[in-house]
Parts: sequence; structure tokens; C-alpha cells
Amino acid sequence: MQILEMVVNGAKRAMILEEGRVMLSDALRDGLGLTGTKVGCGAGQCGSCVVVMNGEAVTSCTTLASKAQGAEIVTIEGLARGGELHPIQEAFIEANAIQCGFCTPGLVMALYALFCKNPAPDDVILKKELNKHLCRCTGYEVIWDAAVLAREKMNGTRKACSE
Repeated sequence: MQILEMVVNGAKRAMILEEGRVMLSDALRDGLGLTGTKVGCGAGQCGSCVVVMNGEAVTSCTTLASKAQGAEIVTIEGLARGGELHPIQEAFIEANAIQCGFCTPGLVMALYALFCKNPAPDDVILKKELNKHLCRCTGYEVIWDAAVLAREKMNGTRKACSE
């Protein structure tokens, strides 16, 4: 048994890990009720489970929860502020890049991590990030459109990144 303490979406959180091999996705979903993080493949290959840990995009289904001890985690639930969607979330809606929505949180979080590090990535870098994700519904053209629109909305700044 271990007590896991971390900051999730700006709030200090603590939980008891009963087993040693609890994945971060399970800790977030089952332990904290943050079900926006999806688990698709369970092997880190589809990207649906991406969250941001200490500024890095990580596949939470392959990251042990114990690795998040003392970490700062941002999930899809932590992006909207004061009832307003994050510019990346807005871009996905405006580009109609959501159908079933299962892969969307991981895509949004990966782009969030990328834009917070590199506010104006070129097309090559943007495509490289998107290539880490699988989507069975939308086709990738509207996801590309959403990513380009999100880059425009971020306007080359880190203004929409948590401090």
C-alpha cells in the first residue's frame, strides 16, 4: 500500500494505491473520477490515454501511478477555465474533428503539451505528434484541420498553458 500525492488540474490530490502495479490512467479514472482520460489499447499505442505530466505528454495506460508521486498532472478536465473551453478544444469542435470522441482527449492533451513547449510548431512537427494517435471514426483530415486551427488559436504564445 502506498499513498500517492500529486497535483491534478491545479489541485493537490492524495489517494491510496492498494497494488503496486496501478497504472496512472486507472488512478485518474477510478481513484479520482476523472473519466475524460480514455484507455483504448492499454499498450500505449493509440494515444487515447495521453495526459500531461510535468509538462510532458505521457501515455497514462503504460505509466505506473507511482511514477506520478509529487508530479503535476493535467487531464482533459483541467483545460477549460471558468466555463470557457481551451482554444484547442474549441478548434476540435469548429473543425468537426469529433465523432465518437474516444480519441479526442488524448489528441487534445498531446497538442496541449506540444504547444506549451513549442507555441508555433511547423507542419512536420505537428504531423509527427498526430502520427502517435489512432482514430477509427473521423479520418485524419479533420483532425489535421483541428490541429492547424488550434495552432492559429494559440497564436504563437503559451498564453493558454497552465502556469
